Amino acid sequence: MIRFENVTKRYPNQSHPALDGIDLNIDRGEFVFIVGASGSGKSTLVRLTIREEVVSSGRLLVGGHDLRKMPQRKVPQLRRQVGTIFQDFRLLPNKTVQQNVAYALQVIGRPRRAIRALVPETLELVGLAGMEKRMPHELSGGEQQRVAIARAVVNKPPVLLADEPTGNLDPATSLDIVQLLRRIHDSGTTIVMATHDNVIVDEMRKRVVELEDGVIIRDEEGGSYVPKAVDSRDRDEREADRAHDDHEDYDHDDGALAPQEDRPIGEVHALDDWDDDAEDLLR
Repeated sequence: MIRFENVTKRYPNQSHPALDGIDLNIDRGEFVFIVGASGSGKSTLVRLTIREEVVSSGRLLVGGHDLRKMPQRKVPQLRRQVGTIFQDFRLLPNKTVQQNVAYALQVIGRPRRAIRALVPETLELVGLAGMEKRMPHELSGGEQQRVAIARAVVNKPPVLLADEPTGNLDPATSLDIVQLLRRIHDSGTTIVMATHDNVIVDEMRKRVVELEDGVIIRDEEGGSYVPKAVDSRDRDEREADRAHDDHEDYDHDDGALAPQEDRPIGEVHALDDWDDDAEDLLR
């Protein structure tokens, strides 16, 4: 379903590539954690997969399509097949919970009948039934992330990418969000999650792919955040040693993506034409 073949990604004015000749295959129905220190290339991997960035060399196939060769006009169609959630939620601040989720369907032309059915069904799935009319600022961080997840999956994409989805949440809420992702995965969705959260990775025991300086150094089924052969203190020291360099590269690689006019990524790049009458779709 997702295949990286000797993929390298270079950003301008960086001394080394963000990703350096990686090979990775993710099959349909897998749940894969992408781990590594800040600046290791996790977010670059996510951005390449939704064609937010283009590979510098190599091939990246998603659903059999070579993204490097994909015309720009076909990118929105790709993003309809790949739901995406991020650390900073990226909700539309002037729209209700219901409208935020409906937004992703309205702009791709789903009929009103489908929107009326899918939105409440999805809000119930993520545990937000009864909160349809609330505004984002009235929600907790965990509730806002649930709205973001609902928006990402309401169109039932076969793939869900999650880039540090629990980074702004407390530990208990983080576990709740990951249990929600587990239920979505159990329904057949392929999930790829980039994370620093060792507790979640150790709890879930899914496939773990570890990046270091843009290179895959571990690919382990049923893995933990830190491999047993590596002393956790050594790993912490290595991450601390790179913290200064990571900060300098933050905007180009693994830091939070800069919000684009407070709009969510992917499908919502094409959502400039929000219809103020769209609320009527849900009446």
